[in-house]
Amino acid sequence: METKMFCMQCEQTAGGKACTNTGVCGKTANTARLQDELTGALITASRRGVEVPERLLLEGVFATLTNVNFDDAALEKLIAEVGTPYYNLYKVRDADEDTRSLKTLLLLGIRGVAAYAYHAFVLGHDVAEICAFLKKALSAIGDDGCGLPELLPLVMECGKVNIDALALLDKANNEAFGTPAPVTVSRTILPGPFIVVSGHDLRDLKLMLEQTNGKGVNVYTHGEMLPAHAYPELKKYAHLKGNFGTAWQNQQKELANVPGAFLFTTNCLMPLQKSYSDRVFTTAVVGYPGLVHIGEDKDFTPVIDKALELGGYTEPQVGGTFTTGFGHNAVLSNAETIVGAVKSGAIKHFFLVGGCDGAKQGRNYYTEFVKQAPPGTIILTLACGKYRFNDLDIGTIGGLPRILDMGQCNDAYSAVRVALALADAFGCGVNDLPLTLVLSWYEQKAVAILLSLLHLGIRNIRLGPTLPAFISPNVLNYLVENFGIASITTPEADLAAMLGK
Repeated sequence: METKMFCMQCEQTAGGKACTNTGVCGKTANTARLQDELTGALITASRRGVEVPERLLLEGVFATLTNVNFDDAALEKLIAEVGTPYYNLYKVRDADEDTRSLKTLLLLGIRGVAAYAYHAFVLGHDVAEICAFLKKALSAIGDDGCGLPELLPLVMECGKVNIDALALLDKANNEAFGTPAPVTVSRTILPGPFIVVSGHDLRDLKLMLEQTNGKGVNVYTHGEMLPAHAYPELKKYAHLKGNFGTAWQNQQKELANVPGAFLFTTNCLMPLQKSYSDRVFTTAVVGYPGLVHIGEDKDFTPVIDKALELGGYTEPQVGGTFTTGFGHNAVLSNAETIVGAVKSGAIKHFFLVGGCDGAKQGRNYYTEFVKQAPPGTIILTLACGKYRFNDLDIGTIGGLPRILDMGQCNDAYSAVRVALALADAFGCGVNDLPLTLVLSWYEQKAVAILLSLLHLGIRNIRLGPTLPAFISPNVLNYLVENFGIASITTPEADLAAMLGK
């Protein structure tokens, strides 16, 4: 059977091995080919020392991440801008399985790094050192003589550089939008015209709020934009009303026939359905054939006009609430209470349950895990994986909700800061804390975060729903032996093991 494409970069890859005909994500074989050519062009440029501007480098790497860009014309334009012949990625796929595994792990890791660095870059921050590493990693991926001794340190360095990118993004967001604080967010959609902003880019949301101010158009967040409500410089806009829908993978159902306009600012776009394809817009690195794309001028007039044309609902669409905003500043401001609760036995264990969500069966594990987590445990969460359980009411401890939403996957630095601060408060290492990480992964930003956790030496991470198809047995054994990484099993069995029962 002819192989039209080869892609194994996400958790939902066909048969747990690779998509070879059409992507499970919805991308065509031609789109996959162009993404490979774009990656190959950046590899060639890095190996030849061709100067690629930072914006082009970040956008080029970011555009190949899952559920970002389905637009072949946009990918062809990026390839032309890079302007070098492309390295054939099938050389990597034809290498011995351990070399292939590490090169793929490195490639997917830098795609996550580029995504985080891009958000800091558009807020005006210096990403030169991060871009230098991206070029070094791309060059190594295209080096046919680069083997395990060279690749393993680079994979670990990728984790370190990703922490640098996350720290820079945390600084950029706090400077631009203020320090996030806990907030309760309405899920009710009010009557009248409205726009839903999805993705991760807070700058695009801010620009949308500025341009819709006073125009009778309400704005709602969606998916990973939910934590935006916690930032003072965003929530000060009275027409930022609440959150629409749930996680990104539900959009084909939740967006159907909705009388509002939708703007996708980064990844998490799915192939469109007819019932709403006329009201979806893209910007930045996101692309989809046939949609109006808002360029670098960030003039959102077409989105606003569509919202006004559609008119919105005539009656309130009543929903519940979500709570978010427990970033590292908010959590650490309660450090004395938390430490005291641990010492008194009120808090017995912390679980970080979060990561990338997806549509594949088996992800209800995370819902059941949180439901079954015993009293006396705190659930830290971030990224879209939280939508599996962030509507649950499992009570409070010491005045704090037992579920603490720390933000987007872009806010993973918050979890790192909290873990390190707690370890310092107790005078121990992170691995000695009553803390267990239970992570879900879907795409490449989760890969980058995992590499960051490994760089920090964090052990005994539980990962699911399945282990990556691109990890060879030998590389997996290395991770198991050196970091104790393990696949999830059942909530009952895993909780018993984590709590020493």
